[in-house]
Amino acid sequence: MNGGGETTRPTPKGAWADRPPGLPAAVPPPSIPLGFLFAAAIGMVGCGVALWATASIAVVAPTADPVVMAVHLGMLATISMGVMGALHQFVPVITQRPLRSVRLAWITLAAWLAGSWLMPAGIGLQAEPVVETGALFAVVGIVALVVNLGSALSVRGKGTSVVGIRLALLGLVVTAAFGSLYVADRRGGWFVLSGSVVLGHAVIALVAWLGLSYVSIAEKLWPMFFLAHLPGRRRSGQVAVWAVPIGAAMVSSALLLRSGLLGAAGGAVLGAGVVAHLVSLVLHLRHRRRKVGLHFVFVTTSAAWLVVAAALAVAGGADEVYHFANLAPLAAAAVAATAAWLLEALVGHAYKVVPFIAWSLLRARGIASNAEGKQLGFADLYNHRWAVTSYVVLTLGLVGIVGGLVISAGAVVAAGALGLAVTAAIGAANLAAVPSAMLWQRRLEVSSDNS
Repeated sequence: MNGGGETTRPTPKGAWADRPPGLPAAVPPPSIPLGFLFAAAIGMVGCGVALWATASIAVVAPTADPVVMAVHLGMLATISMGVMGALHQFVPVITQRPLRSVRLAWITLAAWLAGSWLMPAGIGLQAEPVVETGALFAVVGIVALVVNLGSALSVRGKGTSVVGIRLALLGLVVTAAFGSLYVADRRGGWFVLSGSVVLGHAVIALVAWLGLSYVSIAEKLWPMFFLAHLPGRRRSGQVAVWAVPIGAAMVSSALLLRSGLLGAAGGAVLGAGVVAHLVSLVLHLRHRRRKVGLHFVFVTTSAAWLVVAAALAVAGGADEVYHFANLAPLAAAAVAATAAWLLEALVGHAYKVVPFIAWSLLRARGIASNAEGKQLGFADLYNHRWAVTSYVVLTLGLVGIVGGLVISAGAVVAAGALGLAVTAAIGAANLAAVPSAMLWQRRLEVSSDNS
């Protein structure tokens, strides 16, 4: 009972006990999503440095072990890490059901952090025990993630986003199965892992797991961040969350079976999903009530990368049919452009999500005013010029990587790769500096009052 005689409901087991008023009851402790996002920033630095070091190899042998190491740091330690952090934050909010356990969230973070670095390191060093150990940690992280989000996602009637996230987690499990095949082959050489098999794995990982996660979460984030209310039923979002995974599964199967007919059909379905996703974005932008800002630029640039990826994939398909000599560069560039779609979106949304989480944390610590004594807002929590710098460096870096792969210019790829590392360093410092300083100042004030 509280002072007014009303019953105070206990905080759910997987939720944030000290949340300030106004936040959903199921929201997790801020340290969980912030931990994942900080780890993703470190992964992005590692990916950029590794790709810089292997750029000359990437343009001639994109499936060589040193390049695969760099790619896995991008896919596992950066994008997957960031997406997992987003899922831990938004699944409880979307479903209004808490995580099963905060402890499981930390197990997921620790296990995935270990796996996402050990596997690439083992591949780069050609140390199979290290690869296998990393794979084991990754499996533990995936199991913990699925179990932790499972009860919240089991709720029916929560809309398109929940359906899409369920399918995305299935895509993650299939991606892990592909990965197990690779680990087994590296040790025993039992399979023939051709370039088409590698592409099939990339399609599932990038599209059916990571891409679908973004497509699903975006259906909830866009209305909030753009202040957009779409009248009627949003059929484009529903089409996207179904067509994207079905099309990805068909394309991946076609690559494994080398079936041109299945590939064409799968490409058509996947294309319909991509178009539906872009239509949904256009509708949100058309109905937005927020002025054009940096987030708008990040999101639209991200969408442009998706168009580029689709064009490169179509060109690569035509290249294979007509037996041109440029298939490997086009395929590598298509994968890189798809990753660019996700990276641009991840960094752009981080400049919205991290300040919101930091604002909640500061309010919970009794900090309600900015440096000028005015009411604390999200925009007070980072430097906007450095945020714009992040966008410019990231976009130019991605242009360098994708363009360099198309024209087989290692120096261009290397320059773009350094852009990734610089972007991650700028973004992490920019988003952490102001909230950290305010928390430190608050501790000093409390310590002074107590003394």
